[in-house]
Amino acid sequence: LTRPTRRPLPAGPAVATPLPALEFFNGIGGFADHGRDYLTVLDGDRTTPAPWLNVIANPAFGFQVSAEGSGFTWAGNSQQNQLTPWSNDPVCDPPGEAFYIRDDDSGDLWTPTALPIRNTATQYTARHGQGFSRFETSAFGITLALEMYVPVTDPIKISRLRITNTSGRTRLLSVTAYAEWVLGRGRSANAPHIVTEIDAMTGSIFARNRWNDAYGNHVAFADLSGQQTAFTADRTEILGRDGSMARPGGLEAGMRLSGRVGAGLDPCAALQVQIRLEPGESTEITGFLGQAASVDEAQALLAKYRVADLEGVLVAVKQQWDDILGTIAITTPDRALDIMVNRWLPYQTLACRVWARTGFYQSSGAYGFRDQLQDVMALCVARPDIARTHLLRAAGRQFTEGDVQHWWLPETGLGIRTRVSDDRGWLAYAIAHYVEVTGDAAVLDEVVPFISGPVLAPDQASAFFLPIVSPRSATLFDHAALALDASLATGRHGLPLIGTGDWNDGMDAIGAGGEGESIWLGWFLHTALTDFAEVADCHQRPDKAEGWRQHAASLRTALDTAGWDGDWYRRAYFDNGTALGSVGDRECRIDSIAQSWAVISGAGEPARADRAMAALDKYLVRRDDNLVLLFEPPFDKPVRDPGYIKGYPPGVRENGGQYTHAAAWAAFAFARQGDGDRAGELLAMLNPVRHADTPGGVNRYRVEPYVIAADVYSHPPHVGRGGWTWYTGSAAWMSRVAVEALLGYGLKSNFLHLDPCIPRAWPGFEIAFRYRSSRYRIVVDSPQSVCRGVTSATLDGTALVPGAPILLVDDGALHEIKVTLGA
Repeated sequence: LTRPTRRPLPAGPAVATPLPALEFFNGIGGFADHGRDYLTVLDGDRTTPAPWLNVIANPAFGFQVSAEGSGFTWAGNSQQNQLTPWSNDPVCDPPGEAFYIRDDDSGDLWTPTALPIRNTATQYTARHGQGFSRFETSAFGITLALEMYVPVTDPIKISRLRITNTSGRTRLLSVTAYAEWVLGRGRSANAPHIVTEIDAMTGSIFARNRWNDAYGNHVAFADLSGQQTAFTADRTEILGRDGSMARPGGLEAGMRLSGRVGAGLDPCAALQVQIRLEPGESTEITGFLGQAASVDEAQALLAKYRVADLEGVLVAVKQQWDDILGTIAITTPDRALDIMVNRWLPYQTLACRVWARTGFYQSSGAYGFRDQLQDVMALCVARPDIARTHLLRAAGRQFTEGDVQHWWLPETGLGIRTRVSDDRGWLAYAIAHYVEVTGDAAVLDEVVPFISGPVLAPDQASAFFLPIVSPRSATLFDHAALALDASLATGRHGLPLIGTGDWNDGMDAIGAGGEGESIWLGWFLHTALTDFAEVADCHQRPDKAEGWRQHAASLRTALDTAGWDGDWYRRAYFDNGTALGSVGDRECRIDSIAQSWAVISGAGEPARADRAMAALDKYLVRRDDNLVLLFEPPFDKPVRDPGYIKGYPPGVRENGGQYTHAAAWAAFAFARQGDGDRAGELLAMLNPVRHADTPGGVNRYRVEPYVIAADVYSHPPHVGRGGWTWYTGSAAWMSRVAVEALLGYGLKSNFLHLDPCIPRAWPGFEIAFRYRSSRYRIVVDSPQSVCRGVTSATLDGTALVPGAPILLVDDGALHEIKVTLGA
């Protein structure tokens, strides 16, 4: 290999082509309403290349739904308490819920969504927005519009079906709402234990599963706003012998529902109402599906929403999201970036990652220790209350020895104790960021108990069990301090021990013997130690601050010696002392995160960090394929076992594909270096809108073009194909990189720091943000076409010291900040 040099940027990526308000890609869909919604239009014989979802949730309840209409609903926990079936079958995409419309004269049967009954002569439209999804179709002289959402707080799904008779003749129709009960994790295991009944007060179908440990006393319910005139809780009756949801034998012409409920059935909820529509007449049928802690609460919920202003409920949902997503709004020359940053990235982070914790590819219901800590860092400006709550929640999953549960289920506390090495550092790192952004130092004195349980045996990599709450408690500061102190062990090269994986869980065999070391972890731990040392200074703990700074300095020395390979930084050392990520390696020769964090940490020697990022740019950025690889080459037939990562095919997920989480860090690092051209270019390459802005792109990328994919494949025959969407921490980091690193927005308590690093081709940009009761508008101009360098700034017309912090005021007024960049 020759020494890498930075190549000139191609002219195209620096300024992305603006998107119109609505642009259709390959006849499938596009953005509407200024990027707030994504509209999918499907002919009867066409489907999306993969299930394109919306995840709709409040803190305790939610559902996911695809453009075709499949999906599932949960209450409390998306894995442990699924009300209806979850599936990740990308071929069949089977639904577990549906609305059926039957013409009682002709026997025609159809649905308002493309699933479960697809009419090849019909066009279907699906609109996914923040907090709602809407489906429309017209068939057999009937126009249908189905809108789904959940209230801001209550555990109930609202489905409003608007039916309009456009046939010119009187129509007699039956409407059936259908849902298959799960009430736990997996239908086959729970169905035998489900008991259904008709509630005497409401006439709704109630269902319980006493076999569900955490939710056995809860009551699930299904209702048609009290309008139902027929029902059954027997799935076999609906589907018929050898039937399916696409051909439900029990809904054929002339069939009536039996009213069967009780135990020992194949459980479902089917509610039916018959309506007569005159020509031109419309009516609305409302379905409710949910779960409450008791019969009384279920009855109260139904009574509340049967008479509620449901349009007002939807307005409140949309207003909630507008308030959250409107905290910061950007306007740049890259319209696709604006759409993602202003709406979809923060929505994906909060609705999916923090509240729902589910997606098409996994329904975990769990909190990952490192995962949601990173997610809530992106919410510190818009929803600091959510970030604060989660910091305390995470600290409560720390063992008295200092290590933590790698992930846990919040209802029970069941989780896994591991030797994964980076979890502990994320607590201190996230707390430091939260305190800096919000100024809320009081959180450091909040007292949180520890948990306790069996310590891992020397030959034990992990253990799944239910810990107990320890009688020992500590302040949040001391929790983070203990976590850092438990992370200071180093190996023979003076680098942190990797354990059974650092950020890359798949590298779980590198240090399984207890002696392997991680270069990336060295950079990250250096950052966590130095950041939290500043917190310790302010918290009057100089003893801690000094010790952490000394260890950070020793890490810096080790990274500069044992970490450097000559043209870039190595990735790790195996237990036997053999390096990984070296120029002579046949696989994983260069790894992205070891280079980017040399810059992000500020600990890399500048000349070497520049050279490392040049190597990253040369070997890992594949511009022709619009990919930023995690490492190269992927593992295929490794000489030394790196761990389960080698089980992925080459170029898939962590094994040498684009892992978007790490790719965002690369963009972050380029911005930190002052290279706005490459930072902007990489963000454009990672933007899902840009992966699907041509017909060929849609068919290659396949997954949703409005949310981030965790990974994109890099090897034939699937180059450029998106992988795991929605449920990925990449959304939070993409948001932070765009706002903080590229646009330079840095909120620090009641001060604003502005240090943009933008592509030279950008003439400027704007940021509108809310600070308490005040609104601010930032206008940044770059008349000299530079990446970085504030030469002048004004606040409401008054000159400021360029680059100095700007004091923000809470006066309810509108303020304008003008900034000029120049050489």
